[in-house]
Amino acid sequence: MMDKPTLAEIVTAVREFIETKALPELRGHTAFHARVAANALAIAEREIATGMPAAERERARLKAMLGRDDTLENLNRALCARIAAGEITLETPGLADHLKATTLDKVAIDQPGYSGFKAAAARADRGDGV
Repeated sequence: MMDKPTLAEIVTAVREFIETKALPELRGHTAFHARVAANALAIAEREIATGMPAAERERARLKAMLGRDDTLENLNRALCARIAAGEITLETPGLADHLKATTLDKVAIDQPGYSGFKAAAARADRGDGV
């Protein structure tokens, strides 16, 4: 394992190179693909920075709601199965809040500039719900 640079630093350096050095030199379809690559690297940066804590929060909520411990993937499968069976509905305490919080965490990584996300995050920060 390498100590320096970190994975986050490598991803940031490549994204910055594409945005500041490569993109100004590119035109047409190649420029478009470079913007797509830079956007993908920006998502990777956010995933590296906040993905693990978000996944742990999601897992903790599922663990409490389902009353069992397991991997995040298995807990999500169990939640889906219980929703499909009608055992858990939106009226089930905690489900709506869990879905809102999980969605906000995922959109924060994928599309943090999305205006709907910004409004929902602001409401959540104020405690107004989503």
